[in-house]
Amino acid sequence: MTEGDQILLKKHLKELRFTTIQQILLETVRQSEAANSGYEQFLLALCEQELQQRHANQLVRRLKEAKFPQMKTLEKTDIKKWKSFDGTKIREYASGEYIKRQENLLLIGGHGTGKTHAAICLGIEACRQGYRTLFVTASSLVNSLVEARDEKCLKNMIAKLRKYSLLIIDELGYIPFSQEGAQLLFQVISERYEQNALIVTSNLAFSQWTQVFHDTNLTAALLDRLTHHGHIHQFDWDSIRLTDSLERTASKPN
Repeated sequence: MTEGDQILLKKHLKELRFTTIQQILLETVRQSEAANSGYEQFLLALCEQELQQRHANQLVRRLKEAKFPQMKTLEKTDIKKWKSFDGTKIREYASGEYIKRQENLLLIGGHGTGKTHAAICLGIEACRQGYRTLFVTASSLVNSLVEARDEKCLKNMIAKLRKYSLLIIDELGYIPFSQEGAQLLFQVISERYEQNALIVTSNLAFSQWTQVFHDTNLTAALLDRLTHHGHIHQFDWDSIRLTDSLERTASKPN
């Protein structure tokens, strides 16, 4: 290949946005020549590297867009501490089938039991499966909805939320909502019913949700939508954080 051909090839690759191929072309040529590979194998090697890098870049963008407060992955998590959250079920959720079926996961339990940790892990797995995901606390979401309504852009915000295949609403129940806030959150959840998946974590039993939403009928309608295609998991063990802290204290020499 002449120098002019090389310049023209680089120009074409840049216009086609084959960034990785631009970077690995010469090295792949050398490897192909050394292995006496055919043109098809050479082209396949270039395309595989380009696709692998694009997938990696897409994952980085999805993880950034999801706004996880921490990066908690399943491979670095001792899921045995989630005592009644069956490992087989966790792996099933990690595959993203519940998202494909527009189903919900409801993680209910006390403080420190790992609900948020589990939600983040499953959210990261959703990103790995190619699903657009957003993590938000219930109070933050409600505040944003109220602000959007005041600024007359609520419709745009709800439309934006609808584009996420998985919406994770964390810490529902920690802070009571105003009547307006409760109604707006109900609207978001209702619009996702049988359309997109949700993960909701809460420290309150369902019977206590009226403390947050104030209205019995609204609460009943909300729970009806969440649980109809929902998988409910009770995190009904002692605080993992407290247990770990006590174990560390006990293991220290006197």
